[in-house]
Amino acid sequence: MFFPADGARTVQSTNFSATIRQAGPISLLDLSGRLTSFEIGVLRESISRLLKQGRKNIVLNLSGLQYLDSSGIGELARIYVSVVKQSGQMKVIGLSPKIEEILKITQLYQVFPEFPSEEAALQSFPESTRKEIV
Repeated sequence: MFFPADGARTVQSTNFSATIRQAGPISLLDLSGRLTSFEIGVLRESISRLLKQGRKNIVLNLSGLQYLDSSGIGELARIYVSVVKQSGQMKVIGLSPKIEEILKITQLYQVFPEFPSEEAALQSFPESTRKEIV
């Protein structure tokens, strides 16, 4: 685990990393690399840690995601369900054309609320949720 100077927390494996940032009560998770069966544990651990801390409003930034296999797709669906079961919300930003196509083929694009930017995703949370955002 790596802790950059800006306070973000990065959990990583050889080919994948998840960096957690905070915007007030909303957590931003920057994913990069290849999300495959070998790396899904990193994502699962990151989401689990956030939910245990009561941080259930999450923005997933997929702009650094280079590859997504069936295990990665399944894990995205699983973490979405985990967040919703905790009465949370998960939004998605940064879809590359390749990842967007995968989400469309699997019909997951209908499940994940997608936004054009981090700012738009943050603003989409109810005002009571984002009142602490600086």
